[in-house]
Amino acid sequence: MTVDTDARKNPRGVRYARELEGHLGWLDSFTGAALGVLAVASGIYTYLGVSSLLDDKGAMSTFAGVAYSVAVSVGIFVFWSYLMRLFPAVRGARARMGLLGAMGLGSVAIIAMSSWLNAAALAGAAAVEQHLARTVQDYQSALEGAHEIAVSAQGLERDVARVRQSFQDLGEQEAAGSLSGLAGRGAVFRVLTQKAEELSALETQIASQGPLVEAAFAEGNAILSRMRALTVEQGAVEARSVEFSEQAVRLAGIITQLRQLSVAPLVQRAAQDLSASVVLPELDTRADVASDQAATIRSVLDVLGQRADTLQAAAAEVVAMTPPADVNYTPISAADAVILYARNFVPSWAGAIAIDLLPGVLVLIIAITQSAIRLGREGSDLSDTMTLAELRAALGALREAELTMETMPSHDGPSTRPDTQPETDRPVPLSAKVPR
Repeated sequence: MTVDTDARKNPRGVRYARELEGHLGWLDSFTGAALGVLAVASGIYTYLGVSSLLDDKGAMSTFAGVAYSVAVSVGIFVFWSYLMRLFPAVRGARARMGLLGAMGLGSVAIIAMSSWLNAAALAGAAAVEQHLARTVQDYQSALEGAHEIAVSAQGLERDVARVRQSFQDLGEQEAAGSLSGLAGRGAVFRVLTQKAEELSALETQIASQGPLVEAAFAEGNAILSRMRALTVEQGAVEARSVEFSEQAVRLAGIITQLRQLSVAPLVQRAAQDLSASVVLPELDTRADVASDQAATIRSVLDVLGQRADTLQAAAAEVVAMTPPADVNYTPISAADAVILYARNFVPSWAGAIAIDLLPGVLVLIIAITQSAIRLGREGSDLSDTMTLAELRAALGALREAELTMETMPSHDGPSTRPDTQPETDRPVPLSAKVPR
């Protein structure tokens, strides 16, 4: 009996393949249970995420959430079970690429239907609090911006007072005769007094706005303090969001009030009217005196225009200041918040995705192991790959086949060979050649 050397050329690979098969057999005994646990855990977190999206908390909503989470669990279990069985078994590159594409598409579907809801369950409350904190920052910037513009407008009071004082000084000079050369309270004096009184009234109006600005700013800061407290208080974030929304509406009103308290547009209009609305008095009937008064009034009007331009430029700088952006608080669900602020919750997102896609790593491990098994068995004969149990089963099947053949009736009639045929010439059953 000759031994084929090609059938015995890879005994180490065969032993290696058998060892890997033993490990796979042991691991396969609980892989299905582990996959089921992962699918159920994902379904539970999916239910928690779905619950945050449902406004109605009745029985129907609960049933809908449970049905969705069960569907997710079953889908994840079936999807990965298919891949664990089929992907390691295929050998062609085209088939493997097709299954890899199916695995990628299924992973995207799992993330879309489950992982983001898992992330909402893990970090939804923290994401909503992050949204509240970001909104507080926006409102604080808007409040400070509106207050800065209002305070800058209040600073125009000094410019108005300076212009008003200059006209009062000119009026006193005219009353003493130092301006037009004629002492008394004539036409020039009345023009200067008229503009000084207008500016004095404007100055008083600006001063009256100061306490209102400070009171509004103080109230806005108090509302901001309460909003900051709501972002970190204990308790359900949904209830805190309701009160936060009420405070946000109040604060928006305060910011609007601060914008309206800015007197810069009023000063700008007053500066434009300062030189345009001059009521010229009736000049003296004497020709020489009237000529001097007219010349002085023209000089006063020139000075008046210069002061008006200066005041208008100061008011224009305040008006040109960039107003704060409008801030509107929009309540947001936990699922939406965890997507909007995903960068701040990378660990939660990683955990939510890992619990769904971890079986994909197991699929790759099994596929690599199966490839190693096939490589170890490559070039080996069937007799090298048979286990003792398989050999025993083959021998049993062989004996049954021989017994069946012996008991089958002959279709050629009785044998014509003599019964005296020597024992040594009779054929020996194959099973007798195999050592028992």
